[in-house]
Amino acid sequence: MRQNWIHKPLTDTFFILSPPFVILAIIVVFQKQLVVIENNYSFYTWLFLIVFIDVAHVYATLFKTYFVASEFQKRKKIYLGLPILCFGIGLFLFALGSVIFWSILAYVAVFHFIRQQYGFMRLYARNEDKTYAWIDNLVIYTATLYPMLFWFLSPKRNFNWFIPNEFFRYENALLDSILSWAYATVLLFYCIRTLYKSIKNKFFNIPKNAVIIGTTLSWYFGIVYFNNDFIFTLLNVISHGVPYIALIYLNEIEKKSALELGILHNLKQYSGLVIFIAFLLLIAFTEEYLWEITVWNEYFSNDNFDFSRWQFLIVPLLTVPQFTHYLLDAFIWKTNKK
Repeated sequence: MRQNWIHKPLTDTFFILSPPFVILAIIVVFQKQLVVIENNYSFYTWLFLIVFIDVAHVYATLFKTYFVASEFQKRKKIYLGLPILCFGIGLFLFALGSVIFWSILAYVAVFHFIRQQYGFMRLYARNEDKTYAWIDNLVIYTATLYPMLFWFLSPKRNFNWFIPNEFFRYENALLDSILSWAYATVLLFYCIRTLYKSIKNKFFNIPKNAVIIGTTLSWYFGIVYFNNDFIFTLLNVISHGVPYIALIYLNEIEKKSALELGILHNLKQYSGLVIFIAFLLLIAFTEEYLWEITVWNEYFSNDNFDFSRWQFLIVPLLTVPQFTHYLLDAFIWKTNKK
């Protein structure tokens, strides 16, 4: 058997597989320096982590959907209707209250983050026997769901997904202890089984297991072990956003022919990569700037106009790209299997 790389060993390793390992190593080695950065350079951490990675990865979806003429024509009704649907749902939820709105969006975001890790794992296991695929599924869901359950069951954490009190919480030490034992049991079973299969078959699926291990480490240390907002953001955002942007470029632009790409074929050149990244950064910053001057007012503000009376319209509207990305991402990878 051969390794199931998406693109090439080097690019897959550097852009898709390594981020959680690299970020965790940086956190362990430079904890004191990270505290200084968190306390003194919040604007730059917001700019590079939230804007240039988290928000930017949302718009990378455009290069697999709306910007691909053949794909857009094939599912035109879905691509036009879904943003309208998301806006309508957003209006309804916000009318019920901002806490309800952000809570529902947070749960959808968590599901999206979990499913991305599942999707990467399945991509790297695409040529394996599917008889025991449920075991891999069990492991990846355990690696992601237990940290979230720990979050829900433990005392208040020093970080949020979007806003404070967005998740239902029920402190229960006994239930958390039971779940932690189940978590450890599943991971131990995975390690023993993987070792046994590797020896028996004389094959170790490097990328698939790197996804599983990286996911386990980033979710456990980001949510359970460390109780720090900056560390949570580092592991959560980089481990999710960088691999996704890389997947879009490597799998949806680099690997496709000029005929398949149409007008996007120019992005296969080095300068095209620069344009791809620059576009994502520009549109991400534009969106966040609008959020800042109309809603958050943390780093930028507009004193010439009072947007408070329009929050019921502005918040659902600005959430459309993000909400659409969550829903589209659950659909496009299923309907575009190679």
